[in-house]
Amino acid sequence: MPSDNMKPATIHLIAAARPNFMKVAPLYHALAAEDWAEPLIVHTGQHYDANMSDAFFADLGMPKPHLHLGVGSGSHAEQTAKVMVAYEKILMESPPAWTVVVGDVNSTMACTLAAKKLNLNVAHLEAGLRSRDRTMPEEINRLVTDVIADLLWTPSPDADANLRAEGVPEAHIVRVGNIMIDSYELMRPRIETARTYETFGLTPGTYGVMTLHRPSNVDHADVLTMLVDRLIAAAARVPLVFAVHPRTRKSLEKFGLMDRFAAAPGIHLTEPLGYIQFMGLVRQAKMVITDSGGIQEETTYLGIPCLTLRTTTERPITIDQGTNELVPPADVGAAIGRVLAGDWPTGRKPDLWDGHTASRIVADLKGRV
Repeated sequence: MPSDNMKPATIHLIAAARPNFMKVAPLYHALAAEDWAEPLIVHTGQHYDANMSDAFFADLGMPKPHLHLGVGSGSHAEQTAKVMVAYEKILMESPPAWTVVVGDVNSTMACTLAAKKLNLNVAHLEAGLRSRDRTMPEEINRLVTDVIADLLWTPSPDADANLRAEGVPEAHIVRVGNIMIDSYELMRPRIETARTYETFGLTPGTYGVMTLHRPSNVDHADVLTMLVDRLIAAAARVPLVFAVHPRTRKSLEKFGLMDRFAAAPGIHLTEPLGYIQFMGLVRQAKMVITDSGGIQEETTYLGIPCLTLRTTTERPITIDQGTNELVPPADVGAAIGRVLAGDWPTGRKPDLWDGHTASRIVADLKGRV
């Protein structure tokens, strides 16, 4: 606790993309309640879309970012370099006690590099996750960040084991649980009153929710065409609500698939949704079809079947203990059939996925400032 003549410790919370916002929110609220800490939200601007950014801040009860780098889009190298240059200026003008990076986007790695080049403290929230697929940009970001960060907050035992196997000192590893569950619990009352499904004329437990955005699924005409064909066929058995990522919409239009997909019976296309709207839709779904990361965790927590259209996952605990399975895109129709037949793992909640991760982080950080 700071004395009367001591200022609170400044903590930078780096947010760049929608999953980051959800992870930062409960930690921001927990730190803001402490008199020893001054949390500042640093929005790098890596992903900036009104539907995918501003709405999430509002839903999660967060203020507008205290610092905005305004980086915007670009190649991986351009984005990383722009974030490093912009964040370094802030660090040199007013260095924080700690920089907290979350997840595995380009800004996660870029802000870590900028801070460590200046010998500043960095903590990585959601550390230790590994897909072992280095063709994924996120895997490179995770590896680089975890090698040089000072403090690694992990969500699960497999993440601990990954870091130990890579030679990370035990003192740097602190398992705190899954911050995404804190976000859900923070917003649970509003999520449970959300009736997003009514927007599409659907009833609880009778529909699927979809999100797709990874290059391997949406950047190639043959793969995306095959997926559209499979999903149109599946929608004859179960209505599917597809929250269309801007990258995916661009590909659907580029490959001439949008009109047929949008007109197919049982397919409901929508713009990206705010967190409360989206989770209100997910919690009442029969299944979720995705290639995202965080949704694998939320569906495990909620006990909802998750079909992950990828060959690897950095969240294997959602398969070992949860409701997630990796599904080759060509097999999505068969997998949907299994869910409808009741042939899917029921799973259980992993240890420390309890909505109290932020409080464990605050307790750990308090002893380090």
